Amino acid sequence: MAIARPQNDAEAWVIRETSPEPAQAARFETIFSLGNGSLGMRGTFEEPFPGAVPGTYLNGFYEETPIIYGEIAYGYARNRQVMLNVADGRIITLQIGGETFDLSTGTTLRYERVLDLRRGILERRAAWRSPAGAVVEIQTRRLVCLFDPHVAAIQWSARRLEGAGPMSVVSSVDGSVTNRAGSSDPRVGAHFPHRPLSTVRREADGSRGLLVQETRNTGLRLACAVEHVVEGAAVETRAYTSEPDRLDLELRGPAGSAAAISFTKFMAYASSRQVEASDCEAHAREAASRAAARGFAALAADQERELAAFWHAADVQIDGDPLLQQGLRFNLFSLLQSAGRDGRTSIAAKGLSGEGYEGHYFWDTEIYVLPFFTYTRPDIARALLEFRIGILGKARERAREMSQRGALFPWRTIGGEETSAYYPAGTAQYHINADIVHALRTYLEATGDRAILSAGGAELLFETARLWADLGAYSARRGGAFCINEVTGPDEYTALVNNNLYTNLMARENLELAAGTARRMRREDPAAFERVSRDIGLDDSEAAAWQGAAEAMYVPFDPAAGIHLQDDAFLDRPRWDFEHTPAGNFPLMLHYHPLVIYRHQVLKQPDVVLAQVLMGHRFSLAEKKRNFDYYDPLTTGDSSLSPCIQSVAAAELGYLDKAFSYFSRTARMDLDDVNGNVSDGLHTAAMAGTWISVVYGFAGMRDRGLEDSRACVSFSPRLPAHWGRLSFRLRLRGSLLQVTITARAAAYRVLEGEPLCVRHWGRLLELPVGTVVEASLVPRLECVIFDLDGVLTDTAELHFQAWQRVCRELSIPFDRAVNEELKGIGRQESFRIILRHAGIRMDEARQEEISRRKNGYYGELIGLLTPNDLLPGAAALLAALRATGVKVALASASRNAPAILDRLGIRTAIDHVVDPARVVKGKPDPEIFIRAAEALGVPPRNCAGVEDARAGVQAIRAAGMFAVGVGRGLDDAHWSVDSPAGISVVELTARFVARAGEARA
Repeated sequence: MAIARPQNDAEAWVIRETSPEPAQAARFETIFSLGNGSLGMRGTFEEPFPGAVPGTYLNGFYEETPIIYGEIAYGYARNRQVMLNVADGRIITLQIGGETFDLSTGTTLRYERVLDLRRGILERRAAWRSPAGAVVEIQTRRLVCLFDPHVAAIQWSARRLEGAGPMSVVSSVDGSVTNRAGSSDPRVGAHFPHRPLSTVRREADGSRGLLVQETRNTGLRLACAVEHVVEGAAVETRAYTSEPDRLDLELRGPAGSAAAISFTKFMAYASSRQVEASDCEAHAREAASRAAARGFAALAADQERELAAFWHAADVQIDGDPLLQQGLRFNLFSLLQSAGRDGRTSIAAKGLSGEGYEGHYFWDTEIYVLPFFTYTRPDIARALLEFRIGILGKARERAREMSQRGALFPWRTIGGEETSAYYPAGTAQYHINADIVHALRTYLEATGDRAILSAGGAELLFETARLWADLGAYSARRGGAFCINEVTGPDEYTALVNNNLYTNLMARENLELAAGTARRMRREDPAAFERVSRDIGLDDSEAAAWQGAAEAMYVPFDPAAGIHLQDDAFLDRPRWDFEHTPAGNFPLMLHYHPLVIYRHQVLKQPDVVLAQVLMGHRFSLAEKKRNFDYYDPLTTGDSSLSPCIQSVAAAELGYLDKAFSYFSRTARMDLDDVNGNVSDGLHTAAMAGTWISVVYGFAGMRDRGLEDSRACVSFSPRLPAHWGRLSFRLRLRGSLLQVTITARAAAYRVLEGEPLCVRHWGRLLELPVGTVVEASLVPRLECVIFDLDGVLTDTAELHFQAWQRVCRELSIPFDRAVNEELKGIGRQESFRIILRHAGIRMDEARQEEISRRKNGYYGELIGLLTPNDLLPGAAALLAALRATGVKVALASASRNAPAILDRLGIRTAIDHVVDPARVVKGKPDPEIFIRAAEALGVPPRNCAGVEDARAGVQAIRAAGMFAVGVGRGLDDAHWSVDSPAGISVVELTARFVARAGEARA
């Protein structure tokens, strides 16, 4: 089987298969799955086909069996929950001249299967020659109604083209189906000691049938009703129940050479998770009859209207890449098919397309899927949040069982109870609480729907905050910081650690939001707050305690490396030996014991990078860069959740090639079976991650940490070079915003609702309804950041004299050759270089003492400076920049810089001087230049840096700025001059613009 590659936008709306192959059957059954968030059907052929893995699923319909432990302890999860493969109503078997239609036999003369993403219909056409020589043409059209949670329909026809003999069809409902057997892969398969479903009633009458089944342990009930509408009086029908769990309807056509059989099969499923158990049968019958009375054409028209409304807000258009356009649309369509929208169900890791992860709901829903629905279908987003609110009682029970206050949501569940048998990567992932609250916060801010707080949202907020306040503790050894111990973060290759960064930061957000919500409710809706407080026994002091814990939250950071630590001990572990790990040993979890993996620096999910994507306002850009540069090489790619987050982080840092590579992996993960396991079901989180990569990544949208309440979101777009245009829409506070991005500009337009405000690269834009507001994306020179020594003045000689005096006093050899290595380096690191050249060892305290002595000598020399010590052209350049409105900053490692500027008489010409004491890593790390840009509110892409040292030029380029080198041997600079006198504002601007154009090309 093969998916046809789209060549244009029109073809990117369809998924087209051009040949059937048994070896690929299960893979394409997943891809051609249909669903509506309640009912899902794998894309299995109606007739028998080798390699098929049929599946029909009802969201939230599950069986429960005890977990068998070799050794057990208190609080372990008790039962497994598995979404069941239920009665298969899709089966249609054709016999012609005594032979069964089967595309794996005979000869396939023509074949095409097409999933139309705008119509929501799966069509198949095939012409087949049987082994005996009869030729038959088959055409099927299948849909699962997006507007009716119970109904699916198949329009089926067969026409004999050659040959003779009787032609008959048996349309069946098979209730004997089971889930796939378990495997060694923990992500796949079920382990039932018995058949989970038993048939309690079956009926076959005329063109109708009914099968009713119940689960053994959970006591859930389902009814499957079918009704057939047959075309043509020449077709005879007979309904019968030949087997205990099966219904059959036989349709027999005439024996002539032009014989044809056409009919439509309407199926309806109702379960006791949707309606009362006693009403399941009547509900299924009525739904099937109602659909049959309307007919397939009417259902198809409603389906197309439903999808038109969906795509109106959800479509993302990419000009210049039909392959990724197709992948993106397929992913968004599949998300719509997978998400529960009744408030009683959520979205499983594999949606309703397969049995991977047993149909469980995870944190994926809140962190990956909910942003898409929040900004395109907020009604679905609210329903998914209502599911969490609905299981809050069970979360409270779980917290009590775990000896904690508040509520602890299950790591994986269907019915609300914890079902993870492996607690180090299950129950220990307490961050699930904060993940849910993060999604609630995004929903509140994007929609303004504060009514959800009174509908249980406030209780959820307060109970999760209680959990964090009780779980953590203040540590005297860490200066009274609030610490959270023995938890597992999103990275499942590191478990049971202290102070996982992601967990601590997300818990802080949870605590802050709960405390702020309590204050706001008390002020704005005291009656509602009183009611919630009474219901959960909320003490007046609790909100203050939550705020206190948030403010004292410990944030692990290593100053020497300049990175945030994934956890307290992460850097104590050796790095994984990627170089000598065979490619066949990935994913690692299938080839190494967990303890082996836990002892190393190796990631399944990029914890720290995810934290800075979700809470970017808590990190500086320099920190983000160092974190990404350190953790990205440690990330294995063993999780489908990782690439989209890596893509967003890379895009923000200007690593566009890397961002696009990660996005490409995400966008076609299932269509191209990138991970080799799509047969087990779709990767719903990765599918949502495609949207995240585009909107949060290339469009640079952020919805946290905005400077004022007027702007609901901000954008910092960066498009891949070969994309001509990116366009998408967002629902924001009741309005519909269209964003269109090209290489040169971004256009914002409010299509519906009220006016909005957004930020574009930091600039506030007011958007009236119906008016296109365009903002340039062409970099423009807004800021020039200077080093001091060798650029504005030559204090290098003063440094040399000060070091020379110190070294003479200590009898340490020192000359100008060594001094050249000290350019752009702080004094303590400079002294280390001097000692290294001299072969001398000295303790840190003594080094610090000598460095301070040198600084004193240097200070004496500074006192002798005057404006005449400015380098030629420096004063004129600063004046010209000020006259043209270009901001100026100083990025010097010298703590004496302010005094030097005063002595030189140029203090007022500098808009900002970076305090080197606040800089964690010196040049060539870009932090000092990034801090200068951030302080002035200018994007790094709109800055130029001027340096006289190679380390400084490297730092400027690493910051994503235009680099000007002053002096010789600075080949890394974009432009080199001999002295500041060689820099004019006109030429600098021209070269800056030319370089920006080259970068876009």
